Amino acid sequence: MKNYRQEKVVIIGLGLTGISCVNFFLRRGVTPRVMDTRFYPPGLATLPCDVPRHLGALNKQWLLDATLIVASPGIPLAHPALAGLKIIGDIELFVREAMLPIVAITGSNGKSTVTRLVGEMAACAGWKVGVGGNIGLPALQLLDTSSQLYVLELSSFQLETTHSLRAAAATVLNISEDHVNRYPLGLQQYRAEKLKIYRHAAVCVVNAQDAFTLPVSGEDERCISFGAEIGNYCLKQCDGHTWLVASGEPLLDCAEMSIFGHHNYTNALAALALATSVGIPRPASLAALRKFRGLAHRFELVHERKGVRWINDSKATNVGSTKAALNGLKVSGTLHLLLGGDGKSADFSPLAPWLQGKQVQLYCFWSGWRAIG
Repeated sequence: MKNYRQEKVVIIGLGLTGISCVNFFLRRGVTPRVMDTRFYPPGLATLPCDVPRHLGALNKQWLLDATLIVASPGIPLAHPALAGLKIIGDIELFVREAMLPIVAITGSNGKSTVTRLVGEMAACAGWKVGVGGNIGLPALQLLDTSSQLYVLELSSFQLETTHSLRAAAATVLNISEDHVNRYPLGLQQYRAEKLKIYRHAAVCVVNAQDAFTLPVSGEDERCISFGAEIGNYCLKQCDGHTWLVASGEPLLDCAEMSIFGHHNYTNALAALALATSVGIPRPASLAALRKFRGLAHRFELVHERKGVRWINDSKATNVGSTKAALNGLKVSGTLHLLLGGDGKSADFSPLAPWLQGKQVQLYCFWSGWRAIG
């Protein structure tokens, strides 16, 4: 356990992550200073009263006085007050302390599903597993659990401030345009942050059909691939059924799975590759795939009546995830597509094949709806 008692710690941003960082340092005998640009940030009511706080703006003097600055993922490092400062995040704190194998998962789409799947696979094998990060529990809270394996979902924001991750297995599931406001230099800047997950990883699980997911150095001996059509783990058709296949061996008829959709089948392939690479027995992984019912708001079948299905995919918050969901559908009648939220300055042209179809009824619920043309 690293000794932080001599550090002057500043935490930027409250919320679940910020509070987990506060508690991390308090347990180690260090009282951090906390600042947030919001006057009433989430988690403020749970902040111990003896912890100094500065709300409504960043305190430049506190930042200059600090020897260790920890920022929540939502804090843009391009903020003028942070220029030239060395900043880490909660994931960096976590990996400095963690003594167990870590499975690290990122990507533009599907990362929550794959994270939960790998966790379920480990649990089916009887392993004690800590699942968290960008989903569920903040990573630092996992240090207090009795676990044999950590499975972390990591966002690009978290990877920006993570430098010491040494994953037993890591994956970038896919790369598509997202968070344009955070990455003004475009897709390559966003991709560069995602690819940091491979640094020092023992195994890299890459998407054989998305070259953007390969490590910067290219495919090497660490890489295991998955893909709908090609890869070490892929899909094959047999007697009209779609099967999960590993190195040519059929493993599971997708009809036996509780989740559905082409994109979920590739999520299953990625999870299998990750689980196998850290030693989770194959029978346990397949059992988990049979019973896993998916996550709320993620291509979730909420109702079916008279041949009409209602699917809740409200967690599809970018063009890539919406495209993946549409690709996963088999529509024989009319598709009613409801779009809303924040367009994030995205390019909607990849959705054109569906939006221009005669059997599509489109409903828009945000002010920037004209962006879809």
